[in-house]
Amino acid sequence: MRPEKKFISAEYLARLNASPFFLVVDYRGMSVPQFSELRKRLRPSGAELHVVKSTIFRVAAKEAGLADLSGALAGQIAVVTGSKDIAAAAKAIKSYQADNDKPKLQFGYLGNQRLAAEELRAIAELPPLEVLQGKILGLLQAPAQKLVALINTPGSQLARVIKAKADKGE
Repeated sequence: MRPEKKFISAEYLARLNASPFFLVVDYRGMSVPQFSELRKRLRPSGAELHVVKSTIFRVAAKEAGLADLSGALAGQIAVVTGSKDIAAAAKAIKSYQADNDKPKLQFGYLGNQRLAAEELRAIAELPPLEVLQGKILGLLQAPAQKLVALINTPGSQLARVIKAKADKGE
């Protein structure tokens, strides 16, 4: 491999190692303004979109310890990587795709787990991470709240009885 290609491959490898996920999309037929708009929509989710050469990306993915992507990478592809969660990036692509019918999600990786396009669409349907965290917190707090109410009930009943006797006695 020529030195220039090794440098580009090392750059892709660094992006893959820094990101907990990556999504591969087919961007065929997208204009430069459309591509720029998609990049703008991905930015709030902490994700970036880069056009990659399939052969060089295949080498970088192999060096990153992922499965062999020989048969999976074909055509004009772009890779979405990010530092935050995969759901926000998948949502941004899905919402853009609803407006423009492009790009087409091909597959993705979350850690070392390969995700098909259908699984990525299902992830995009999930509520935002903050909402999920709030639901989990609510579920965890519910038993504690019931326990506190149960423990306080006898004491509060006794206090009401004493108060009623005191009011009656005056």
